Amino acid sequence: MSDSSSVVASSSKPGLVSLVGAGPGDPDLLTVKGMRAIEQAEVLVYDRLVSDEILALASDDAERIYVGKKLDFHYVPQDKINQILVDKAREGKRVVRLKGGDAFIFGRGGEELEVLAENNIAYEVVPGITAATGASAYAGIPLTHRDHAQSVQFITGHIQKDGQEINWQSVAQSGTTLVFYMGLKQSPYISQQLISHGLADDTACAIIENGTRDSQRVFSGPLSELGNLAAQAKSPALIVVGSVTSLQQKLDWFGK
Repeated sequence: MSDSSSVVASSSKPGLVSLVGAGPGDPDLLTVKGMRAIEQAEVLVYDRLVSDEILALASDDAERIYVGKKLDFHYVPQDKINQILVDKAREGKRVVRLKGGDAFIFGRGGEELEVLAENNIAYEVVPGITAATGASAYAGIPLTHRDHAQSVQFITGHIQKDGQEINWQSVAQSGTTLVFYMGLKQSPYISQQLISHGLADDTACAIIENGTRDSQRVFSGPLSELGNLAAQAKSPALIVVGSVTSLQQKLDWFGK
């Protein structure tokens, strides 16, 4: 990260960074507090999955800075994003850092707030509906159910470059729902690891593509076929593993 003390002269007016979760896609799922923060923003720093309808809530005078990421390609490096937030706040601006879903669920929100705290920048957090709850609800998949799952786990599908591995033994348990974020590319590996660590190969699973949007599609089948299902889907997509997914066709309301 560059030296934050040498970039921008500070303003006498205190700046504020609002870390806002935009929700999983449907603009109507944005919270009222999130909407107000966007409407009042002087600077909008936003990600790839934020819808045009939500961006349109910002003032025409607001500065818009796109910092979206996608797999294997970062438009703006994370340390540069951190620096933008610090610099704009030091200019005395009301800054909204707008992320898809919820910023504290695999959104690097905590990392960005650490930098703001280290630089004595005022901030607030506006939670958003995370993809797991939003996409599964729109797909007709209850994440917990008395007859199917008594717990749910949110898991990153990214295989860490530093070699850190998911504890597959603890993850591959019956009676729980597994939700994998950003796991489409790793679907064959996820399937193989879950089966080899104890889950039955006929465990029900589903992939939700573009969850909560008009273009939403759901692919379902047994865990052994997860890789083949993933070959039909496109990002952004969420993987749900567990018997709750067997209820999808019965409870599907959005698709109808």
